[in-house]
Amino acid sequence: MKAVTWQGKRDVRVEDVPDPTIEQDTDVIIEVTSSGLCGSDLHLYEVLGPFMNAGDVLGHEPMGNVVATGAAVTDVAAGDRVVIPFQIACGSCWMCDRGLQTQCETTQMRKTGMGAPLFGYSNLYGAVPGAQAEFLRVPHGDYGPIKIESDLSDDHFIYLSDVLPTAFQALEYANVQEGDTLLVIGLGPIGDMAARLAQHRGIRVIGTDLVAARLARSQARGVEVLDVTEVDVGETVRELTGGRGADGVIDAVGLEAHGAGAAKAAQTLVGFLPDFIARRALMNASVDRMGAIYLAIDAVRRGGTISLSGLYAGTSDPMPLQTMFDKQVQLRMGQANVKHWVDQILPLAHETGDPLGLADFATHRVPLAEAPEAYRTFQGKTDETVKVLFKPGL
Repeated sequence: MKAVTWQGKRDVRVEDVPDPTIEQDTDVIIEVTSSGLCGSDLHLYEVLGPFMNAGDVLGHEPMGNVVATGAAVTDVAAGDRVVIPFQIACGSCWMCDRGLQTQCETTQMRKTGMGAPLFGYSNLYGAVPGAQAEFLRVPHGDYGPIKIESDLSDDHFIYLSDVLPTAFQALEYANVQEGDTLLVIGLGPIGDMAARLAQHRGIRVIGTDLVAARLARSQARGVEVLDVTEVDVGETVRELTGGRGADGVIDAVGLEAHGAGAAKAAQTLVGFLPDFIARRALMNASVDRMGAIYLAIDAVRRGGTISLSGLYAGTSDPMPLQTMFDKQVQLRMGQANVKHWVDQILPLAHETGDPLGLADFATHRVPLAEAPEAYRTFQGKTDETVKVLFKPGL
């Protein structure tokens, strides 16, 4: 089959790889009809290469049709249309029972000290072959797949794999209610979707970014937008909220935030180190660019909540704990627990009128063969690229 493979820093290629097969009784094989390109994939493309292997298949946002199942799988069958969550969880352990599928104790990556494995996401998370491919093996397919019984296009449901639950959890963690003010830092796919979900609940949304196309896209949907390169965002948010600040802030940017020269230099330097040294540096040093989280701490009101959905990787990042303590800031974070939220999210995908704009959320739909260029444009934030969907059938 054809698949998008990682070959080195800023080097992805479409290659022929072996078709997946049933390996466990709980496996499912799907033929992929749509697969997203995620901002997290860019971390592998740019910073987290030392944890990758040449030939790793990328991608963790799949949707498709079941073509084979293991003997223990009873909830889905060949021909069923399904979305696959980006994490692999068992659904029956202590953590899964508490809605923490990202911490699944059955699949947990104890060897690397991480949580549940992820599709297509480095040795840290199991080096599981990913979903930017024609076919995908789904471990724990007796639990993970979300069955779709609708004639609507993939574009209404593909985001259940990652974007929608990640944005939904970010909003839940931000602890904002109808009439509150939410600041969203970063208007890429997750920030954009979080803003849409917040507006759907009657929450005032202020969004900030430095990419004109992203600012315009959110502004067209009624978000109050601020260009981080033109204004002091924290000061402006306070002006817009009577001097108080945002009730909640979502950091949808993470470790590759702009405006942190020293950390950017550290990330660049790591790229030149031998992999075994680079891995140690990434796991034990301060290599994150902290501009987004610092902005969140500045802009949130006293007693407000910061929700982190952007990925951070450094373990020694400096945090302004004095300010956080003095402002009595609450901080919540983590990978989205997809199956925990799906029952609340799925009705939104079916809702008449498509209030979240799912049908046209993607800016680019391309065949797998165009993956290298899609990665370049998404990483470079050119061609008004916000969300890319790979369509293996094109």
